[in-house]
Amino acid sequence: TSPFSKPIRSCAVVGNGGILRNSSCGADIDKADFVFRLNFPPLNWTKDVGSKTHLVTANPSIIIDRYGRLLSHRKPFINMVKAYGSALVLLPAFSYSMNTDVSMRTLVTLEDFDMSSKVVFFNPKYLQKLSSYWKGIGLRFFRMSSGLMVASAAFEVCQKVTLYGFWPFPNDLEGIPIPHHYYDNVHPKPVHSMSDEFYQYLRMHSQGALELKLGQC
Repeated sequence: TSPFSKPIRSCAVVGNGGILRNSSCGADIDKADFVFRLNFPPLNWTKDVGSKTHLVTANPSIIIDRYGRLLSHRKPFINMVKAYGSALVLLPAFSYSMNTDVSMRTLVTLEDFDMSSKVVFFNPKYLQKLSSYWKGIGLRFFRMSSGLMVASAAFEVCQKVTLYGFWPFPNDLEGIPIPHHYYDNVHPKPVHSMSDEFYQYLRMHSQGALELKLGQC
């Protein structure tokens, strides 16, 4: 049965923003009934980011760059996925043709190694409609970020959505410099509009549609 057959009471969508570092949000995140994470983030910051994962996205570019498209490096990939237990692995397999091949190879690799993780794919029609919706309310982007896709999907299945680690700025609320991610300072490709997306989360927070956690928990 699908974990999404009934509405989920509380969901945490955990972004990878540097604002999570020293936030002590781990316990809050782990209290959620369902935890979404983005792009296989390192989990050894348990105090700040928690340890539970029910669904983790896999950006195909990570599999291409770090794991040789799974034409090689299959064992290191499997060892990395094991850290997420039996979490669902979500891929945008059909959003761009270049993603389909590596997404299918991910599915086959997890099956070959009898992993408890299952691969799930975004419905391409859903992503098209989602992109049209956000553009229709004024969001400008070349490509939606994983965070925007997952936060939007969380609205479909969760009664209460809390976002953690969504902060695209180089300084925290006190003006102190922070790394781009809680685990490194590598910036995203310029195809995403992170600050525009953040403005939409802030708007929804002010309307009570979601909770945006910033700073200490």
